[in-house]
Amino acid sequence: MLYKLTIKNNRHVNGIRLEKGMTAEVSFQSASLLGNIQGQELVRNAFLAKNGVDLKKACALDTLNLDVQKIN
Repeated sequence: MLYKLTIKNNRHVNGIRLEKGMTAEVSFQSASLLGNIQGQELVRNAFLAKNGVDLKKACALDTLNLDVQKIN
């Protein structure tokens, strides 16, 4: 399954600036992408590679901060 994740709101936490609309895409086999460590690491690495931001350091690896859309 392919997922598109989008930052919901502007935030500045722990020196990390998150801007509304930042996106990343990940492929993951489980429906609970953010519900387990492997999925969270995929999301973290995707945002680091594409946007240069560390969502783990910004405490933003959750659905309060991310809109998760299943693409297929």
